[in-house]
Amino acid sequence: MTHEDQFTRFEELFQLLSEHGFDGMAEAIEILMNEAMKLERSDALGAMPYQRSESRRGYANGFKPKTVNSRLGRLALKVPQTRDVEFYPSALERGERSERALKLAVAEMYVQGVSTRKVAEITQELCGLDISSSQVSRAAELLDEELQAWRERPLGTVPYVILDARYEKVRHGGSVRDCAVLVAIGVLENGQRSVLGVSVSLSEAEVHWRGFLKSLIDRGLHGVQFIVSDDHSGLKQARKACFPGIAWQRCQFHLMQNALHYVPKTSMRTEVTQDLRNVLNAPDRHEADRLLAQLIKKFERSAPDLSAWMETNIPEGLTVFELPLSHRRRLRTTNMLERLNQEIKRRTRVATLFPNEDSLLRLVSAILSETSEDWETGKIYLTMPSNAPAKGNTEKG
Repeated sequence: MTHEDQFTRFEELFQLLSEHGFDGMAEAIEILMNEAMKLERSDALGAMPYQRSESRRGYANGFKPKTVNSRLGRLALKVPQTRDVEFYPSALERGERSERALKLAVAEMYVQGVSTRKVAEITQELCGLDISSSQVSRAAELLDEELQAWRERPLGTVPYVILDARYEKVRHGGSVRDCAVLVAIGVLENGQRSVLGVSVSLSEAEVHWRGFLKSLIDRGLHGVQFIVSDDHSGLKQARKACFPGIAWQRCQFHLMQNALHYVPKTSMRTEVTQDLRNVLNAPDRHEADRLLAQLIKKFERSAPDLSAWMETNIPEGLTVFELPLSHRRRLRTTNMLERLNQEIKRRTRVATLFPNEDSLLRLVSAILSETSEDWETGKIYLTMPSNAPAKGNTEKG
């Protein structure tokens, strides 16, 4: 592919966007993906098309059509083929990992007779064919090996850890249960993010959280200096047992939501919310403590329950002041993990009901492994100082 060819294709892309705006996005993405895959094939071959080169490792061998379902609609792609060298576009490889898991989750429901009529339609839409139990078993086995290796990979020093859970419906013991998906993400020493681990349990009970956190430690997680989570009792107990002495930041978003439960009058909500924001957005811990003391005194008579609650609970959301100023906004809540949970929800709601915990774990692991790969090879999330970013125990937990 010559530079003139590339220029012509990009001219076509720009014309599409200028003439059709957002309506031309799908076709524009097709052009970009196809051109990107051609360039990646050239890198794999060690030479451009028709180029004579001593570094050439193989030859181009045409294209294979592939239709991909995307948020923009169906994309008609031309996947470059090669001869004498193994090659497959990395963008499609990453996307197909979770696509395979989603198909398997739906296929398992179909095979086991769960909501057959509804699931059959989804199976046809996602897979394009009927799937036999033997095909499902073999594909699941291969995918599970890959995902298990990712879940059990060694960990290292992770200064910042964020913990949270979400629930999915799973068939268990003849009934439908809400199963907890426990997720841990972290910010590494180099400032990049990583999904540390995931587990599926029947609840967020302390025993389940403790087992999950212990598995992270057994895989080598250490150097934890700061943990962010909500105030769930099971998680709180497990965190104290597995990471004693580590600074803990209670998610400020959840903290604000909890505070409103103690507001006696709806008309007071706006005032309380603004007062709490002033505390949480203070320039330093000293000022935050001063404003909190004023706030507690302010509501002693009009809302005594709120006043007592704030005195005990709000300080748990002020630990973030121990961190460098540039880190506080991103680590004062679990929002980073909440956004990731929303992506999980977007994918799992297609299946509606999982036939077992393994099916749920398979799909969520595929989604999270892709996300973690993008994070670890992408931009720096936080600029880490040369000194310790937080006060606390830095020994292996």
